[in-house]
Amino acid sequence: MTDPAPGRTDFDFARLRRRPDVEAPNLQAWDAADRLLLDTAAADLAAAADPEQPGIVVIGDAYGALSLGAASRHGLSGLRVHQDPLSGEQALEANAAKLGLTGAFTHHSLTPALVEGARTVLLRLPRSLAALEEIASLIAASAAPDVTVYAGGRIKHMTTAMNDVLSRYFGSVTAGLGRQKSRVLTAASPLPAEQRPAARFPLSQRYDVGLAQPLELWAYGAAFGGAALDPGTRFLLPHLAGARPAGHAVDLGCGTGAIAAYLALTRPDLRVLATDQSAAAAASAERTLAANSVADRAVVTRADALAPLPDKSEELIVLNPPFHIGAAVYAGIALKLFADAGRVLKPGGELWTVWNSHLLYKPALTRLVGPTREVARNPKFTVTVSTRR
Repeated sequence: MTDPAPGRTDFDFARLRRRPDVEAPNLQAWDAADRLLLDTAAADLAAAADPEQPGIVVIGDAYGALSLGAASRHGLSGLRVHQDPLSGEQALEANAAKLGLTGAFTHHSLTPALVEGARTVLLRLPRSLAALEEIASLIAASAAPDVTVYAGGRIKHMTTAMNDVLSRYFGSVTAGLGRQKSRVLTAASPLPAEQRPAARFPLSQRYDVGLAQPLELWAYGAAFGGAALDPGTRFLLPHLAGARPAGHAVDLGCGTGAIAAYLALTRPDLRVLATDQSAAAAASAERTLAANSVADRAVVTRADALAPLPDKSEELIVLNPPFHIGAAVYAGIALKLFADAGRVLKPGGELWTVWNSHLLYKPALTRLVGPTREVARNPKFTVTVSTRR
């Protein structure tokens, strides 16, 4: 493959914003890999302007650079888009409205309908090989036989294992030349069903956490940590026996639902709301709650933090906060969650949190929620409880 021409300037990437996601000077809504993907796929995107051609599929677009760049440069509409984070969907909508491109795309879950009949797929490579495998399996099974997948990312986050994953599902996988520390892998010729691995997601594992039954976790490919029980969560769970009595609790940033399921299993009179902005996490948590027979008392909603909940409405919130946004390490996401917990807790309500000890979150928890007490600590993790004033 020849080196793509330098990035075009007919789409103003600088107008894109990350809102409602965290914004900061070191975080932007697009990068060189987005431009390289659009340039590499330009001929196929231009051909797709023909109304007789199936729509373009975009997977993993962070804030709209790929979807809106393709629509603007090539006059496209009918793009099918899947973004795992809800904040990405909301940012895409907001950026589209600002740029006059509302209606150029539709949102889809990671299901066969997303890629059915598609001939061109733009994919921002996920860092998780499991997520990439699930996506590759879906495309190979449901897209058009002549589909071409343009999978791009920053070189520092790419590994040869990504080529290996794609090669299990496609007969041709080639790597383009790097540009501005970015690269695109091009995959084509989906393998016949008998030559590729059988679909294996969601995955499941069971864990002994001191209950009468094992805790069973389920995970789709993009769920952070997969079906493994996060070590911070494992450290937190037994200490939740000390949490205040409550009729309702929230597992904020629930991931695969370990905390929500544990709370429901250990407190039979408790009703639990599990929230996460990740579509994969929410779907995984639903499977986890059903597998542990607590789906009648614990429900999942996909939400940006605690946006659906009114002020001063909850008695108990439990949180194992992330310290990254996508590929970027950024502790500010935890501060956003702390602040929202402080908004939603009733006076006297508790926020139970586990965090990496080196992050020193206690002053922030005291400021954003209320007086914070250390409950337990080991060399890696700290458990605290913050009480709303």
